[in-house]
Amino acid sequence: MKIIIGSDHAGFRLKQEIKKMLLNKYQIEDVGAYSEESSDYPIFAKKVAKKTVSSGSKGIMVCKTGIGSCMAVNKVKGARGALPYSEKSARLSREHNNANVLCLGQVMDKKLAKKMVNIFLKTKFSEGARHKRRIKELE
Repeated sequence: MKIIIGSDHAGFRLKQEIKKMLLNKYQIEDVGAYSEESSDYPIFAKKVAKKTVSSGSKGIMVCKTGIGSCMAVNKVKGARGALPYSEKSARLSREHNNANVLCLGQVMDKKLAKKMVNIFLKTKFSEGARHKRRIKELE
């Protein structure tokens, strides 16, 4: 599985930790930022979302809080960004919402963020009729 990953400057450190954690398990494409030099999260969030949608892969976007990135991701047609707050919400974002971009914040607990990444990447969409209907309504 290919993972598209990005961050702004404020999420750079957590992005690097996540990349290291995933390196031997997945093919990783980092679309930036490539340093902690000031940068704008909407640029990278849209890159992650567009590449995720066009490649049919999953994406991860990290900024300071995850909130702005999630807003930007969800502006891209076909992208379904999720900003989970627990292991359960990370699982349900995949099972019920078929989220394809995980948005995280540098301010999150690092252990929890890493657990949510693993859950997000391993959880499959339930394919339930009600969930398919609701996703179609989002589009």
